[in-house]
Amino acid sequence: MNSAQELQALAGAIRDLQRRAFIGGGALATIIETRGSTFRRAGASMLILGDGSIVCELAGGCPQRDIVLRAQEVMADGHARLVHYNRDTNYDILIELGCGGELSVLIEPLLGECHIEHLDALEGCLARRDVGAMAMVFAHDDGNLLPHPRRLLANGNGVLFDGIGDDALGAQLLHRIENLERRVEPFTSGDGRVHGLVEQMHPCPSLVLIGANAGARAMAEMALALGWQVTLVDTDAERLKSLALPLPIETMAVGPAALRAALSPDSFTAVMAMTHRYELDVDYLSALGNSELAYVGAIGSRERAQRMHRALNGHFDRLHVPAGLDIGSETPQEIALAVIAEIVATFNMREGQRLIDTRGPIHS
Repeated sequence: MNSAQELQALAGAIRDLQRRAFIGGGALATIIETRGSTFRRAGASMLILGDGSIVCELAGGCPQRDIVLRAQEVMADGHARLVHYNRDTNYDILIELGCGGELSVLIEPLLGECHIEHLDALEGCLARRDVGAMAMVFAHDDGNLLPHPRRLLANGNGVLFDGIGDDALGAQLLHRIENLERRVEPFTSGDGRVHGLVEQMHPCPSLVLIGANAGARAMAEMALALGWQVTLVDTDAERLKSLALPLPIETMAVGPAALRAALSPDSFTAVMAMTHRYELDVDYLSALGNSELAYVGAIGSRERAQRMHRALNGHFDRLHVPAGLDIGSETPQEIALAVIAEIVATFNMREGQRLIDTRGPIHS
């Protein structure tokens, strides 16, 4: 699946194509199904433009060059195409990849307004930081593709966009969305059985850093490079200004008492307290107590961590103090790397182990 950051990049590039009246054309390539070891999971998409340029590359392990060539054919005839890379078809390309995995890729044309009708709902979902899902129907049960995939988007409040045009099918898809499954499976429609892909949609990770200093700046720049939303908080507006942070990092000069009102934290928000003042860190984190946060951490020694755990007992499900993975970090940049890595692992519900020590699938 695509991350929220990738979805935003894809939506922005499609809007640019729309502003150019679709001159040159475009095509969206989506991994529909995978077997074995592949670099990306089902739902990951890549935009190919008429000049051959790419937005959100699918990366190594995927037959990207071949997909680009086939996308040019899709743009030329205006019909979606499903391409299989397995031991029955395109085996030479599979051997070239050498990753051992197999995948199926749907390539759909983006040549007019009718092909992007779901985009408003998708952008609205991302802007509101909704948790939701998107279902895409692309083929009849006999294997014949629809001329163009049809989509349904929904969040916890119901349907945001319905391009299916079949009430019975829409109800089935909405049930799958509410259960947040991600797989290709058959559904029953008025026209017979059809195949669709259901994928999750999560908000872009948000990082709130408390304390304006070199460590916070290093962490903010690293998170920004990942496409996260970043907010830096401090009691002193001049101290915030002195860091000369790049846009779009947001700054807030607020004390602990005003923090909760100034922020809109959610279950995809990580908070790091790093003022280097124990009492101030505790006051800030206490102000966010009982918030539905993905990650709460602080910088400090083990002795300081014990005091903070006692002071914040019951405020959060888990407090990451001292924050970060054990990589022997010393410099602000190394500390930022260690903390950001732990936050990513927490978002993805992983333990942050070395891959050589794990036995499960790398992508699950």
